[in-house]
Amino acid sequence: MRFRFCGDLDCPDWVLAEISTLAKISSVKMKLLCVQVMKDLLGEGIDYDKLAKLATDVKFESSDMKASLAVLTFILLSASKHDVDSESLSSELQQLGLPKEHTTGLCKSYEDKHTALQEKLRETSLRFSRLEGVSWRVDYVLSSSELKEVNEPVVQLQLQTQGAEQNSTQTTVMSIGADKFRVLLMELKQAQALMNALH
Repeated sequence: MRFRFCGDLDCPDWVLAEISTLAKISSVKMKLLCVQVMKDLLGEGIDYDKLAKLATDVKFESSDMKASLAVLTFILLSASKHDVDSESLSSELQQLGLPKEHTTGLCKSYEDKHTALQEKLRETSLRFSRLEGVSWRVDYVLSSSELKEVNEPVVQLQLQTQGAEQNSTQTTVMSIGADKFRVLLMELKQAQALMNALH
């Protein structure tokens, strides 16, 4: 059976298994757990003291709590990514065996933060490193100090990239033989031509 919150695919087996774990706790505790997961997804962080108290209250082992957090994270992220409305999400989760009271709490948290979660996903998706600078030099490697024969030139490339996060720069240094450099240059020119054609 296909589910919208799974991108119109079958529900993963591990999600099915962990839904039965979620069904063991009360709907009130489920809502509290959803609030913590949603805070984490929005970058506000989880209150681990509250989670520890919650785990004690529901008599969860550490592995049960981790599994519950993982399945809720998957459900909320996947539903938001596929822009599933809360009514459809509730229906699909009930089909998978989650009690109606539990789906009500989960979907209320989802509905309240749906827009904020989608905005957060937009901010963090498709973030690539940006090329900041390139420096290069050509070295001629001598085959032997006595003969002073010059081999093929070697290109030394140094790339400075700006990461997806602010203030994260990285320098990459590489040595490329003449043949490989010609291939790299040709492929970069092809990539540039394709990008220019998209404009």
